[in-house]
Amino acid sequence: MLNVKNLSLKYSKEFAALDNVSFDVEDGETVALVGADESGKTSFLRILAKVEEPTKGAIYINDRNLKKINYRTDLSAGYVPATPVFLENKTVYENFKYILQERKIPAVEMESMINQKVIDFNLEKIKDEKICNLSVEEKYILSFIRLSFRELDLLLVDNIFEHLSDFYVDMIVDLVKGLKSKKTTVIVATTSEEIADLFAKRKIFFNEGQVVTKD
Repeated sequence: MLNVKNLSLKYSKEFAALDNVSFDVEDGETVALVGADESGKTSFLRILAKVEEPTKGAIYINDRNLKKINYRTDLSAGYVPATPVFLENKTVYENFKYILQERKIPAVEMESMINQKVIDFNLEKIKDEKICNLSVEEKYILSFIRLSFRELDLLLVDNIFEHLSDFYVDMIVDLVKGLKSKKTTVIVATTSEEIADLFAKRKIFFNEGQVVTKD
């Protein structure tokens, strides 16, 4: 269970990215955060991803304060931000290798794991291509493939859909389904209710930093 209690994030006295936000998400549930740009969706995901610290309030995961949870040892979390994060001057293969080295995977097992992903996701043509030479759509797809090297308890997807074609949106829907197990809680942010409906049965609406009911 994920409990969000009276969460606020203020960058100044005049501007609150989040203002007293509270809601719950069940273990294994997929929910969509829906709202216009700058409505608070990304700020919430950044706090949950431990990129930002809230000004007030807290998030609890299974009754543990998020501040006390280590995503390396306590919980497996994956975050796909609006701007993909890679080692831009390294190849696709080298980026995969880097994350597995960080996890202390033995060299022989690591090579086998990467080669299998190359086959599974038809990456033969781009595995030796530098990330900086790829399109943003390809980087988004690789962001999800990179997460597939581990089982996830929590998957966070920021609003990456606005400028994607239906082809890439459908690919991402399939990738998210592939990453989700019964225990995986998924939270997707989007400006579009149509996109939200592709992922989730339940929608949480944001407006000006607050959770609101739909008009």
